[in-house]
Amino acid sequence: MSLDIRRMQMEDLPQVLRNERRGYTHPWSEGIFKDCLTHGHECWLMIASGKVVGHGIVSVAAGESHLLNVCVHPDCQGKGFGRVMVEHLLIRARERNAASMFLEVRPSNVVAHQLYEKLGFNEVGRRENYYPAYVGREDALVLAKELL
Repeated sequence: MSLDIRRMQMEDLPQVLRNERRGYTHPWSEGIFKDCLTHGHECWLMIASGKVVGHGIVSVAAGESHLLNVCVHPDCQGKGFGRVMVEHLLIRARERNAASMFLEVRPSNVVAHQLYEKLGFNEVGRRENYYPAYVGREDALVLAKELL
């Protein structure tokens, strides 16, 4: 299987939104993706055998980076694509001189949390009622990794 990672473009948004809506119970809106693209965030697509299988977005400013979104199409999960995307975003943050990376993850997203721990992220805090949920809201675990 051939695997490629390339910069996301505005014309990619229909496929990105399809994947996002399949991958998350509370997906990002088209407007959020457009804002990320127009404000210079690192927005990337993962393509396997000609099909968009995932995307990732990281912001970098003032020596820090923030992993904003990683999504892998449900049919392609469990095959290492998420790890490849996060590793790519870590490289991009380092190339832009970020000394650290932060992210939020739902405590209920055990698979993602385990991946981040395997990649060297550590829990540094908690944001109460951060994520929308089917009933009420869910906290976010704040994770961080030093990049230098």
